[in-house]
Amino acid sequence: MNINRTTQAQRHSVRLHAAESTRVLDEVTRKRRLRKQLEALEQWHKNIPKFEDDQLGQSSTRKGEVESGKKKKKFKMEYFKQRFRKNFSALVEEETLSKSMEISGFDAYNAARAPPSCIPPRQFCAACGFFSKYTCIRCGVRYCSINCRDLHNDTR
Repeated sequence: MNINRTTQAQRHSVRLHAAESTRVLDEVTRKRRLRKQLEALEQWHKNIPKFEDDQLGQSSTRKGEVESGKKKKKFKMEYFKQRFRKNFSALVEEETLSKSMEISGFDAYNAARAPPSCIPPRQFCAACGFFSKYTCIRCGVRYCSINCRDLHNDTR
């Protein structure tokens, strides 16, 4: 009798765990998650170290003198870059506001528009790039096969 109670409790917890792992998210939550992922990716790209090639043929004394001056300039430039940094969406928003404030007459770039396509947009697999037929229940990312789905679930 005691064995049946433990197996029922295990089954129940497995069911709850499975139901929670396949939770369906609405569009607003998906977009918010995507925006957070993009912001995290932008921050990650800012932290990538930048490597420079050393110039050959200079003496060590002259090289040290020149590099100390460069370091001061680099420090100032990096300070201002970090202080006044903006992400891509902020730059686009600022540009559209400045364009709307200006009355510059005909703006060909914003006026040039193609008619909407009569063909539906193609959907590509997020893992391999082939055409996708399936959509992830949790995040809405497209995938083409079970292998790509498993890869997506592992890396999500």
